[in-house]
Amino acid sequence: MPRNKDLSAYTALVTGASSGIGLEYARQLAAQGANLVMVSIDREDLDREAKKIVDTSGVSVETICMDLAQPDAANKLYDHCRQKGIQIEILINNAGIFSFQEITRTDPKKIETMLQLHIGTITRLSRLFAADMCNRKHGYILNMSSLSCWTPYPGIALYTATKAYIRVFTRALGYELRDYGVVATVVCPGGVATGLYGLKPGLLKLGVRLGVLMTTERLVRKALKALFRGKKQLIPGVFNRLLIPLASVMPTSIRLFVKHRLLDE
Repeated sequence: MPRNKDLSAYTALVTGASSGIGLEYARQLAAQGANLVMVSIDREDLDREAKKIVDTSGVSVETICMDLAQPDAANKLYDHCRQKGIQIEILINNAGIFSFQEITRTDPKKIETMLQLHIGTITRLSRLFAADMCNRKHGYILNMSSLSCWTPYPGIALYTATKAYIRVFTRALGYELRDYGVVATVVCPGGVATGLYGLKPGLLKLGVRLGVLMTTERLVRKALKALFRGKKQLIPGVFNRLLIPLASVMPTSIRLFVKHRLLDE
């Protein structure tokens, strides 16, 4: 298994690759020589960042502008790769959205988008590309979950539930694929310094300095290391691992206090 060495014989598909964590996956994989298929709904950002990667790393980059929240997105993406003769050895299912709002106040369209993106598309992409990897007896799948998947928090009910699905699905998938020489790893980060939460740049920098947020560079470096070592699950950061048992016994009064302070008008 490759561990921080030449990936020039590999092609990696990264979803949500035009910014944030997905873009960092693309950068670090390209820096190790992997050719890329970068997928995002944001055409302008996608093409700009892909050009930077080509100029910096000299790898081959295929860009695909696609809404992965559509029910047929996974099949279209898989068929595109087949028609282009692109063999995917590394699949990074990173694309996702965040919503901080009571479920009864959430737009039904946003609910459908999150369900499709976090459950439908990740499941279908994993199934389609894993089948090819099993036939070749080799391949890597990395799915992004969240530290929040262990505990129900008011305001992110749908987010935590869908991220819990990703964790359990990927863990079980990893066992199923093991006999075929294929690795499936789920990554469950805590707070990451990206635009996902809508925080101002100053607050993101403060969060990193205080150790509350992790940089995308550090997260992705740890995640790829875990993937290529065949780990089933990664919870990056000792502090984050300690939070899981603490969050599970959090009193209801504290959960509701946070909800009232952050959500109630």
